[in-house]
Amino acid sequence: MNRPYIICHMMQSLDGRVACDMVDKISGDEYYTALDALDCQAHIEGKHSYQIHYCGFDEFKPTRPERIDKETYFNNGKEGTISISVDTRGTLLWDGLDNSNHLCIISEQTSTEYLDYLRDKGISYIVCGKEHIDLDRAMEILHDQFGVKRVAVVGGGAINGGFLKAGLLDEVSAMIAPGIDGRIGQPALFDGVDDKDDYLPTQLKFKEITTFPNGVIWARYTL
Repeated sequence: MNRPYIICHMMQSLDGRVACDMVDKISGDEYYTALDALDCQAHIEGKHSYQIHYCGFDEFKPTRPERIDKETYFNNGKEGTISISVDTRGTLLWDGLDNSNHLCIISEQTSTEYLDYLRDKGISYIVCGKEHIDLDRAMEILHDQFGVKRVAVVGGGAINGGFLKAGLLDEVSAMIAPGIDGRIGQPALFDGVDDKDDYLPTQLKFKEITTFPNGVIWARYTL
């Protein structure tokens, strides 16, 4: 399968928490400096991250019941870094936003009306997976039809865990800020991996480490 080289790039506290409002208080702009250095053509975040930072929590409500029920894609042809959302049922709203370089990955259960909405906004999309998004296939389409060779997954623990479970990560780029969160229930770098009797943690191979004057550590590993 042709697919991009995929890097999970996150800033975390020493205890592995990734809540943005927390890590912003214990780090500077090192995260974005490192992200630029990774030279990725697309950045992927989950639905929840998009709701928090960009789209809000109101949802698109179709007036027609028809579902897409087929694999398809639309490339708006714009150049530059692509911001990608993963939104299984197609509910994120894009009104009043700069949508020129967004791409939505959605499943076939999304309404056809939502595709009309995205096209009207000039937003690219990939539709694949009957009931759940097929990440493997989505990454293949992203590579073959959008020409993306390097991707950074920069969302929360759920989307990071989804790529990990799918076996799609090539590298983990973990930035550790000099601080401890310690609060119960805060999101971790990876979440949602099934806990089975024969569970084994994912083994990583050390690649390199960089330190910053304020104590931030940038550790890179391959899978």
